[in-house]
Amino acid sequence: MIQSVDRAIRVLTALQGARRMSLSELATRLELAPSTTHGIVRTLVEHGMVVQERGSSRYQLGPAVLRLGNVYLDTLELRSRTIPWAEDLARRTGFAVRTGVLLIDDVVIIHHEPRPDGSRQMPEVGIVIPVHASAIGKAMLAFLPADEKRVLTSGALRSMTGETIISPDALSEQLNQVRSSGIAAEQDEAVIGESALASPVFDSSGEAVGAIGVVIPSGAELENHPARETVRETARALSRELGAQTWPPRPGRG
Repeated sequence: MIQSVDRAIRVLTALQGARRMSLSELATRLELAPSTTHGIVRTLVEHGMVVQERGSSRYQLGPAVLRLGNVYLDTLELRSRTIPWAEDLARRTGFAVRTGVLLIDDVVIIHHEPRPDGSRQMPEVGIVIPVHASAIGKAMLAFLPADEKRVLTSGALRSMTGETIISPDALSEQLNQVRSSGIAAEQDEAVIGESALASPVFDSSGEAVGAIGVVIPSGAELENHPARETVRETARALSRELGAQTWPPRPGRG
């Protein structure tokens, strides 16, 4: 690992979580000397990755980060292939649709299809959800053995609400059910009032490269929800378009 690169990424990650921080706050968070932190931040400022907040001594992420994010989305085959399927899934179910990919212990939403009811909705591309508190995350973890093991043995799972599954044993049991059914569920686990159903998406190698699902108002019974099969059908069709031979692959594959 190249230390300087690692430290620069840690600065960007800290600013992502805290939005705005002073040099002393960054140094304390990263356990680095203030002079070292200042050098890293100034370099990032030179490249537009970080900017100093007008009229203050605090720093925030810069516009170059957005440019990199847009390039990533534009070159991501899963996202381009997802769009028509997400539109169809939203139309058939009446729900908003999310497609996400795994980023270490989180899910990043790469495409958001709003509810087709014409209501005002916030765009969700780029939002991050803990993998264990997300139906999309569980759908992927169930078919990524190394990532599943890391999450289950990483220590305390972060609680987002009073309903978040924080027991490794309980999460493991849910993932076993996902492997059997091909669909994952969450109920008030990331946001109170919001539930979801999601299924994994595979590519030609049989790897789970993402997941697609619907966002359902809480209170609905998810076990026999009419959207379950529609979500599964969509994930299966999208996987076949990406070259997957079977959906889902046999448990334990990978």
